Amino acid sequence: MTLKIVPSIARHSRWIIPQSSKRQWRFFTTGLQMRSDALAVHRNKPHNKPSIPFKFNSQNLALIDEILNRYPPQYKKAAVMPLLDLGQRQHGFTSISVMNEVARILEMPPMRVYEVATFYTMYNREPVGKYFVQVCTTTPCQLGGCGSDIIVKAISDHLGITAGHTTEDNLFTFIEVECLGACVNAPMVQINDDYYEDLTPESIVSLLTALRESALAAAESGKTAKVPHPGPLSGRESCENSAGLTNLQSPTWSPDQLRKDGQL
Repeated sequence: MTLKIVPSIARHSRWIIPQSSKRQWRFFTTGLQMRSDALAVHRNKPHNKPSIPFKFNSQNLALIDEILNRYPPQYKKAAVMPLLDLGQRQHGFTSISVMNEVARILEMPPMRVYEVATFYTMYNREPVGKYFVQVCTTTPCQLGGCGSDIIVKAISDHLGITAGHTTEDNLFTFIEVECLGACVNAPMVQINDDYYEDLTPESIVSLLTALRESALAAAESGKTAKVPHPGPLSGRESCENSAGLTNLQSPTWSPDQLRKDGQL
């Protein structure tokens, strides 16, 4: 009986031993680990650290009072987004000091403010240039008009920077963004608070040149150069058909007007 058992153990042991020595765990992902600046974390920098004081000016404090009046007192923390926007407009970007001041005013944990500021992409956690150029590269802008890829190349060639960078004179910061909701006038770009649409490589270069000249004129003499009006740069007023009106050309009927063809 023993002779029958021992060979059986020997046969199976060669499978048991190697398997038991193998690693029995694995990573959830095989991608590279993201560290430091790639994560939504704060690292103290000379221009962005809690020791740098920030207070809202008197004009923005009046706006804050007006905003808070829209909310019940126990729910004033719901105003965190407009207050962060005010802080960014005053300070230039949403620094850690801006977030802490918003948390103090709204009497909410600073971490709750950090969560909002790091989730929404409209809050810039690093300084940007005087003109913040955000080019939409989502599918409608890639397919509409000349295509956003050509616009991106024209901007990069003209400014001498690629997406995610700022020019040396701190005039322009250029990034690519997702859909900005002006698909019918694609391709388009948002510069600060203004939309410029129906772009071509020539029109976007002319626009950037006009903005630079305006900034330089303001710095030298306090005057501003002529900058194209926001909206379509193709001559359209809005999003009407560029070929002219093709529908709704017949008379509109109202209850006090009868058709002459005898039809109801």
